[in-house]
Amino acid sequence: MNVSTWMESLRKIDLADLDMQNIGSWPVVVKVASGVLTAILVLALGYNFYIKDLTDQLDQQRGVEVTLKEQFATKAHLAANLEAYTRQMQEMEDSFGALLKQLPSDTEVPGLLEDITRTGLGSGLEFEEIKLLPEVTQQFYIELPIQITVTGAYHDLATFVSGVAALPRIVTLHDFEIKPIAPSASGGNKLRMSILAKTYRYNDKGLQK
Repeated sequence: MNVSTWMESLRKIDLADLDMQNIGSWPVVVKVASGVLTAILVLALGYNFYIKDLTDQLDQQRGVEVTLKEQFATKAHLAANLEAYTRQMQEMEDSFGALLKQLPSDTEVPGLLEDITRTGLGSGLEFEEIKLLPEVTQQFYIELPIQITVTGAYHDLATFVSGVAALPRIVTLHDFEIKPIAPSASGGNKLRMSILAKTYRYNDKGLQK
């Protein structure tokens, strides 16, 4: 029986004549059509209630797989470069330790003032003022400002600034102010320079906040 003949036979059947209590008495054409429809219904329900959930779970697991692969690649890269990172960390610790050694402690500040004074006198300058100002606390360090006022020739001032910058302890210079002063009895033009020097002390309490 070809499809056209099968469809023609199906159209001739009056569904009202079918006995729902005796499916075995139904024509073969109706039985086949009912079986096909039942199979389609079962497949549709199975997809919606079971296969679709499995598909969603599969997509989710594929996303997890991608994330795990990325994490593995990152950790593999870190593991491959662990020795280099360890060496860099040691170098950073050594550099940090060297910098800390350049920061004066409380007991070393008077010695630093002496070094600055010695540098100025060695440059041919005269000191009018050198005094410590109140400390300024930052998160990781403490500023120790030093107000300095000296007089001398321009070349001597430049030599002094260069000498202070070359001290083994970290000293930065700020707020330069240079003004001419009246010529001395011995002749020659002199300048007065006011400058704020800052040295620093490590604030070991800053990391504990």
